[in-house]
Parts: sequence; C-alpha cells; structure tokens
Amino acid sequence: MCDKVTFVVSAMASPCTTWITLVKNKVEDCGSNHINPISSTFHHLRSITTNSTIHQSMSNQLKAITLTHVRYSKGDQLGHFLAWISLVPVFISLGGFVSHFLFRRELQAMFFALGLTISQFINELIKTSVQQARPETCIMLEMCDSHGWPSSHSQYMFFFATYFTLLTYKRMGILFRKQTLLVGFVIWPLALLTMYSRVYLGYHTVAQVFAGAGLGVFLGGLWFWVVNSLLRGLFPVIEDSFFGRWFYVKDTSHIPNLLKFEYDNARAARRHSSYKRAE
Repeated sequence: MCDKVTFVVSAMASPCTTWITLVKNKVEDCGSNHINPISSTFHHLRSITTNSTIHQSMSNQLKAITLTHVRYSKGDQLGHFLAWISLVPVFISLGGFVSHFLFRRELQAMFFALGLTISQFINELIKTSVQQARPETCIMLEMCDSHGWPSSHSQYMFFFATYFTLLTYKRMGILFRKQTLLVGFVIWPLALLTMYSRVYLGYHTVAQVFAGAGLGVFLGGLWFWVVNSLLRGLFPVIEDSFFGRWFYVKDTSHIPNLLKFEYDNARAARRHSSYKRAE
C-alpha cells in the first residue's frame, strides 16, 4: 500500500523569501513501483519557490509610471469605469494643455499647466520625505515600491478644479459664459470621482486621497494668486519677447468675451484685403 500523506502547505511571499510549512499526518511504506509522494511534493514546492523568486526579482527590476498604471478586477464594470476616470489627469495634460498650446498659445493656460507641473513635483517630494506605504492591496497591484501619501491623482484634479473655478469666478477664459455649468457639472464631479476611484481600485487609503485633495486645493489657490497678482504684469513683456513673437504667445484674459471678439475680428479680416489668403 502506498503512503497516505496529508499535507497542509502555506506559502507566504515576502520581498526576500518564501516560507513553506509542511504538516505530515501519516506515512506508510510505498512499493517500489510507485512514485514517492514526499519527493514529488518537494519537487513541486521547489518549482513554486523558484518561480516566486524569479517573479519577485523581476518585480524589483521593473517599475511602473504611477500616473498611468491602472488595474481593476476582471468583470468589475464599475472598476472598469473608474479605471478610465483615473486616467483623466493624463487626458487633461495631453489632450488639453498640449493641444491648447498648439492651437491657442494663451499665457494664462501655460502658467496653469506650469502650476500643475510644479504641484506634481511637490507631491513627489512629499511622498519621498514621508514614505507612507500604500494599502495592502498594493501587492496585487504591484505598486508597493511607490509611496501613497498624498495621492498625486487627487492633488492634480483638485488643483485643476480649484484653478479653473477661480478663472471662472474672475470671468477669465474662452467659455466664461458656460464655464459655471462646466465647473459645477463636469470639473468638480470628475475631481471627486478621481479621488473615489483611487480608493476603490486599491491604490490609496481614504486619508491619502483626502490629503492629496487638500494639498491640491491649497496649491491651486496659491498658484492662482501668484500668477494673477504677481506674474500677470509680466505677460506683456513675455508677449513682446523673442519667445512670444516666435510662438505667437498672447494673453487674452483681459477680453471679457473672447469668442465674440475672435468672431468679430475674423469677419472683419475677411473683408480686409491684406488678410486674404493668396489663391
């Protein structure tokens, strides 16, 4: 009769090693024509340990860009939706500010983007200094090599929402007549959803996203004051500089209804011979 062996195997992975506990209940001699179950089990465990070590070694060598690294549970429709919400900061940066520079070249928007960039550097500096770990779900998300306090996504979105709200309050912007609705029904809901998504998906704790949101509101308001109280007087100098003339950089924040202004000037230019395109 072959050995009757009952094993309880528990494997717990840590950054350095794998612990394996074997509990043997009963062993009887086995015939020569049968495979030793103990030897077979140990070979299997050795394979698991080796694969775990290789995986851990590769994980230590690879690092994800945290702003774009988003995972959700397979089959979770809400998680899928919130994963896309988590990418809103990327869409704003690439689709919003980059395209705005290419087609509008407004100084107000450039300094808006500069403030968001500075805010993210401050976020990384704080994370490196505090070094607060992410929640335990970071193991499954492979994000434990980065720190969680404060949440950079929350900070980005609340900085953006605060600055955009202040632009609307000061009646600055190309869509200022519609910006109030945009702020109330799009910008702030997106900021709140982004904050919620980081907790739901397991990337941050509640405290970490609230810390990011609070820091974003503070830095957004502070940067708005710096730009529009201290730096705005330099806008004409930047417009007249080599950089401003070369890239057609301008400041239109003093124009109350920019869409109407551009519409009227475009129609006036159509009637002016010097502005007509050569056929």
